[in-house]
Amino acid sequence: MKGVIVIPTYNEIANIEPLVKTIFSFRNDFCLIVVDDNSPDGTGEVLDKLSQQFPLLRVIHRPLKLGLGTAYIEGFRMALKEKPDFIIQMDGDFSHHPQYILQMVSLIKDCDLVIGSRYIQGGEIRNWSFWRRLLSWGANFYVRIITRMPIYDATSGFKCFQRKVLEEIAIEKIRSQGYAFQIEMNYFVWRKKFRIKEIPIIFSERSRGKSKLHWGIIFEAFWLVWRLLLKELFRDSG
Repeated sequence: MKGVIVIPTYNEIANIEPLVKTIFSFRNDFCLIVVDDNSPDGTGEVLDKLSQQFPLLRVIHRPLKLGLGTAYIEGFRMALKEKPDFIIQMDGDFSHHPQYILQMVSLIKDCDLVIGSRYIQGGEIRNWSFWRRLLSWGANFYVRIITRMPIYDATSGFKCFQRKVLEEIAIEKIRSQGYAFQIEMNYFVWRKKFRIKEIPIIFSERSRGKSKLHWGIIFEAFWLVWRLLLKELFRDSG
């Protein structure tokens, strides 16, 4: 099966080289697309050097910090041109270990979306504070109750899609960023009645660099679920 991995980056100079090398140590036949938002720390330059070592590494340089959601969408568009069987998305800070890629690939043959989940049996979070854990768990509980999606980790950024999923859900219409982007993508996949499976992963907080989480991301996700619910209600009433 032909696969493509998409990773967005912004100021990941401490993580991107070991991550790229680890990914290719697990699978050296997948295309890896990294979308860098003009990182001022030189992440883009490191990626350009790595692309000389790894011919299957593609780097998209964007002129500004345009956001996580649009970075993923741009990466997905390039990935779809490769006509892969599946597309994997993951973070660029090494919180998602490439060891799970092999399991995702083995399962995607029998479903449409595989999600690396922290909140099912066997899943785990390491090196987070109590309040960060509470915020994340509460956000996922809130999303599940309001939207009724049967997904325990709706904010996970570690996923594997069959190509047909990204071709059918109109990704160009998604405008959300951060957590909200992950929620909105899952929602459209679920509404299309695609088959979704969660697998347990150990999520490790970044050991290098700074987290991109801020209150704007949290509020966007909070309001998104109501926007999705209202759209569904108006659609059903119409």
